[in-house]
This record gives sequence, C-alpha cells and structure tokens, in this order.
Amino acid sequence: MVNKETLTEMAFLKFNKAELVNLSYSLKREIILANKTGACCNTTIVFCNTRRYHGLLCVPVDGFGGKKHILLSAIDESLTVDGKQFNLGIHRYGDIYEPRGHKYIVDFGADPIPAVTYKVGQILFTKEVLLVPDSDQVMIRYTVVKTPSRVDLTLKPFLAFRDIHALTEENPRADTTARPIQNGAAFRLYPGFPELNLQISSAKAEWRGEPSWYKGITYSDEARRGFACKEDLLVPGSFTVKGLSEGGSIVFSAGVEEISARGLSQRFKTYLSSMGTISSFHDQLVHCADLLKRDRGGHKQITAGFSWLYTGLLRETLLALPGLTLYANGDRAEFEEILDNLIADNQERLFRRTTQVEAPLLLATVLQQYIDFGADARKVWKKYGDTLKQVIESYLPGRRREVSLQPNGLLWAQAERTALTWMNAYIGGFPVTERAGYQVETNALWFNAIYFALEMERKYTSTRSAFVTTWNKVADTILENYQPTFWDPNLGFLADYVDNSGRHMEVRPNQMLALWAPYHPVDDAVAASVIQIIDRELLTQRGIRTLSPRDALYKGVYEGSQTERDLAYHGGCAWPFLLYYYADICFRMYGPSFMGKINWLTEGFEEDLSKHGVGAISELYDGDPPHEPHGAISSALSTAALLGIDYLRDRNKEG
Repeated sequence: MVNKETLTEMAFLKFNKAELVNLSYSLKREIILANKTGACCNTTIVFCNTRRYHGLLCVPVDGFGGKKHILLSAIDESLTVDGKQFNLGIHRYGDIYEPRGHKYIVDFGADPIPAVTYKVGQILFTKEVLLVPDSDQVMIRYTVVKTPSRVDLTLKPFLAFRDIHALTEENPRADTTARPIQNGAAFRLYPGFPELNLQISSAKAEWRGEPSWYKGITYSDEARRGFACKEDLLVPGSFTVKGLSEGGSIVFSAGVEEISARGLSQRFKTYLSSMGTISSFHDQLVHCADLLKRDRGGHKQITAGFSWLYTGLLRETLLALPGLTLYANGDRAEFEEILDNLIADNQERLFRRTTQVEAPLLLATVLQQYIDFGADARKVWKKYGDTLKQVIESYLPGRRREVSLQPNGLLWAQAERTALTWMNAYIGGFPVTERAGYQVETNALWFNAIYFALEMERKYTSTRSAFVTTWNKVADTILENYQPTFWDPNLGFLADYVDNSGRHMEVRPNQMLALWAPYHPVDDAVAASVIQIIDRELLTQRGIRTLSPRDALYKGVYEGSQTERDLAYHGGCAWPFLLYYYADICFRMYGPSFMGKINWLTEGFEEDLSKHGVGAISELYDGDPPHEPHGAISSALSTAALLGIDYLRDRNKEG
C-alpha cells in the first residue's frame, strides 16, 4: 500500500484543499505528462478539462501524419458506500459544473507523478496518474487509504478520438461497439485510429456496455479566448470493482495495445520506483527537458512545447538543443543524434527555401556552443562543416526566393504577406510584424556563420580552399556595412530592420543577437549602449519584452480575443528564452559581478512552477507586472534558456 504521506507531504510541488476547491485558482493550474513515444497527458490539477488540448491519453497517430490525437479525454470515478454514491468527476456544461467532484479533493502532489487525495466522509481515496515512459499508455492507480466499510468503485471513460486542435460531436459514424479483452474492452471509434484498450488489474471488474453521448461539454479556456468550446464525448459504458477494503487498490490502463491485465499493478510499481526524486528547481528543469525530447521509432527529436506545439521544428530545435542536452545532462551523443535527425529532416529548409530565414544560420551558433562546451573542434568541423558551408552558399543570389544577398553583403528578406522571422503572428492572413528588408538578427547571424566557417576552414581544411577565397570578401563587406546600416548614434541602439523607407527604430530584443553571436559585427561601444537600452526598456523578471512599453503599439497583457493576443505575442510579451542571450552577453561584459543580477532576474521562475503548467516553464509572460504566464505550458525554449543560465552561472563562479 502507498502511504498518503508518501504521495503528497514529500512532494516538491503540492496544493492544499483551499486552493484545490477554488476553481478560479485550480482550473488555471495544469499538469502535463509526456513520454518518449510522443504521448502525453494534460489536464488541470482537479482533472476538469478546460482546453481542447486536454486529455488523459493523447498520442501521435502515424496513419495521420504523426499528428497528435486525443483518445481518452477523461474518466469519471464514483464511490459507492453503504448504498450512497459519490461522484468524484467534474465537467463543465455551459456555465454549470456537473458533477462537482473537486469538492472532495483535500490534497495534491505533483512528483514523481500527479497524486490526488479525496476525502468522502471518513473515506480517504487516492488517484495517481502515470504515463508509461516507453509506450502509448496511461495508467491510473486508485487506492482506498482509509474506510470504515467496503467501497465499490465505478469508472466511466470519456472517449474523443479526434485531433488535438479539433472538437467532436455525436455522429452516426462512430463505432461504439466494444471488443472484449482481458479484464476490459477495446474501442476504435473511426477507421485509421489505433485501438484503445481499456483494462483493469482486477479480474473481478465488471464491464457494463451502455454507449451514451455526453453533450455540450464546455472548455472554459477556449470560451474565454473566443474559440469554439463545446463538444460531445462518448461514454461507451462503465467498469465497476466491488468490495474494496482499506488498503485495497486497482490499476486502470488505457493504451493502444492490449497487455496482461494481471501484471498491471506490478507494472505500475516498477515504473514508479524507477522515477528519480525531484528535490530542487534544477532537478525539475532537467525533468522538463527530458519530457521535451521525443524518441518515437528510434528517431529522437525535440518537441517545441506542450500541448499544442510541434515536434522537430528547425528553429525551435536549434535554439533549444544545447540547453536540453548539453546543459541539462552533458549528453553529447544525444546532442549529435538530435542534430543529425534535424538536418536529415530539414533539407528543404536548410538549403532551398523557408519562411524562417535566420533559422538555417543558427546551425553555426549551435556548433559554436558545442565546441565551447568542450567538443573537439576538428571533429565537429569534419562532421558538420560541409553542411554549414552548403547552408551559407544557399543564400547566394538566385538560390532562395525569400531572401537575397545584396552587394553590401547583407541579406534582404521579403515575401508578400509573410513573416520571415520568429516574430510570425498573423491576423486575418497578414503578418503582425512582417519586418521585410534587412533584419538586424538575420544579418548578425549571417556574419557570424560566415566568420565561423572561415575560421574552421583555415584551421582544419586549407587557407587556399575555394570557400575561403569566395567568402572572405563577403565577410569583409558585411563588417564594413552592418553597423552603418543598423546603428543610430543619436538614439543609441540598432534598428530592428531597415527597408526602402529607412531604419525602423522600434526597441525590440532582436538586436541582442548582434551582441551575442561569437563573431559580432558591432564594436564594444555599440554593444554597451544596446545593453543599456535593453536594461531600461525590455528587461523584466520573467524574460525580455518583445517591444518597448514606450511604443504606441505596445501590448503588455496577453489576454482578450485572438486578435488582441496576437498583437501582444510579439508586441510586448516577455519571453524567457531571450534571457539566456542577455545573460551570456552580460557575463562576458561584466564577469562574475553580474551573478547577483541574474539570480534576481530568474528567482521568480521557481515560484511559477505552481502556476499555469505545474512543474513546467511557460512559453511567455505578460510584459506588464505581475508578469502572468501564458502560451504553451511547457516550453522547450524557456526550459533550455534556464538550464543555459544555470550553466553560465557555474562557469562564472568566482574562485
């Protein structure tokens, strides 16, 4: 038997009864479990789904291009004791919550797995959720910790079988029939989906098939954001286990494969005992990093964020890769494996065309970080040098439609109605921040990539190589023109971009890349002035703002309609991932004396582990105090940045 104190009192992350029964508080806190197959479990700490992305088992479906689909949305548990039934579930229908099982919750702990304790009269009852690390399977262990008399447990599964971005409704196409399996039933509502196998560890469990659609289930977060928010879910029947006594437990399993039900309890214990203890903020970051690395079918990739961001994205992977591997666990083999897969998967974007014009150039910074971490530079260049040189050569005139190399050595990026940088929000099909022309960060990364490649070629190939001969002149031309193009000596910072109308002097964080890249095209006086502007107008305790509050277009809160949020997304929101670049620049400028400031800037993130995504770091924050978290509840970029800052701290310790 698992003791209640083991579940909650020793937990690194926990909530009390007052917090849990207050829906305005608890429904804003989400749990996220993920595994190496790409499956995930995402809901709130009271197990009431508030987003279309919420579900107890969400899996990539290979037959549908690997897109994530929710199979099992929720489970309603009810306890029957002395003829009285108590429903522990909770759903929202319109403006009404029914049932209201959250009122029985008295405790919640989030590590090593989510564990909820219910109190019904004199009964103490726990629910622990475990996502199996190596298969598309979720297991839930129910334990009667204390009871004056025997208890019957009934479980009603809510099935969705739909894309995470969609909603479903009652329809005649759904196949509601059950296929009997060991201690359970299997379902496949629609062709092309995997079968969902529902099983219980107890052979005494009774399955009663009684298909029924529960209509109008409402997701409050979608309603708040102005999206479609209602759907119908199928409850195909119910399981009942009778006569549970004090200390008795059962394990419920939902997975895409039928397994031995008799081994479920031991399987649960084995996985639980293999999970490490989390006792610090850094431990939690490393744990988050591990969840963000997917290894489905032996193809390891990075997921940009949970629950709705994609896996294997070029820009996000290159930005997050050092943090999630080198700075998290020092695993160089894993770093190279993910990088190799990324290169193989992104031939088109790396060498021919992309709407992420700066993303291919980030390959140089990733290799530089790898070498700086201690990798053998000669071996790195031997393996990846040709790839980087091909990336650079792909920007020659006539190679890419979205970007062109100009006589001044700079890259001009422009495509009609297209945002070609990471600031890529759209409203009505039009980019919010198009930034067509010479972009400050794209050209800084361009300069860095060429200089790095030239240095490596001279050291490890030949000073007379054709690449060196060709690109020496381009590099010199960039250095001659970059600072005069972007620097405004009167204002004291770099233009965000330059087009035919001249410099656009919005104060944005993109100019930091001109200081951060190891080979930077601005002098020290310019760098010092830019950092002063960042400090004064963009720096917050939750990241770097994407636009100065002095700007008339600044939006300091990420709330409201889709349009209002898209205006704020890169128009004032603070992004934690940018703090890494700021910290690296400042450590180089100020050395260990910067330590106190970076500690102050990051101390609030540990407190935020109990907000938004419980135990996870959010994608972005409001630019205005108190800097509430928003966006994806677990972000690869944010997690990688904080791990990177930990690495910088260690490197810059005095003595």
